[in-house]
Amino acid sequence: MTQISVERKHSLGREAARAKAQTLVDKLTREYDLKASWNGDQVDVSRSGAKGSVLIGEDSIRVELKLGMMLSMMSGTIKGEIERALDKALA
Repeated sequence: MTQISVERKHSLGREAARAKAQTLVDKLTREYDLKASWNGDQVDVSRSGAKGSVLIGEDSIRVELKLGMMLSMMSGTIKGEIERALDKALA
């Protein structure tokens, strides 16, 4: 399994960051066919071969994703897409 971890600091506060995270989650679910479910300030995401979460904090958003063997070959591309989408959502 390949582990992807991306964290970005923000000064939006938890509620505004949660709204921005929803934009990120919508993009990831659409592009990678992920299922998402909110649990407080955490969004759990999964699909065949991938499982992870988006954790919204008062001053940061962290994306943790574990990829199975087939998707691990695309880990660089997936991590880059997460970083770009997170940077765009927090801009």
